Amino acid sequence: MDVNIEIRRAVDTGKVDFGEKQTEKNILKGNGELIIISSNAKKLLKERLEHYSKLSEIPFYEFPGTSNELGSVCGKPFAVSVMTVLNKGKSKIIEIKDTEQTTKKKVTRKNPKKTTKKTVKDK
Repeated sequence: MDVNIEIRRAVDTGKVDFGEKQTEKNILKGNGELIIISSNAKKLLKERLEHYSKLSEIPFYEFPGTSNELGSVCGKPFAVSVMTVLNKGKSKIIEIKDTEQTTKKKVTRKNPKKTTKKTVKDK
């Protein structure tokens, strides 16, 4: 599944609100199926909306592109830093959020193995 296609499908077939103020109102009322924020959105905005979305149990997704790219994906002639998916319509955007969480898991080692060079001596 492509994130861009599913976001566009949600905009075309569902109900979506754009903007910081509208998104904050929706979160505080508990409305929405998903919050999408661009990667270059203000840090404080991102932290505040992520905190609110956790409190209201609305999934939060960080779009990997800029606000200009998110606006373009939505078919808008302006930058979109944050949006709320109120009704996904025919989109599978919620499934993308679930698959995104599983693909972002990183395996880290506490004690990485040290490699040593072995030299071969000529006889």
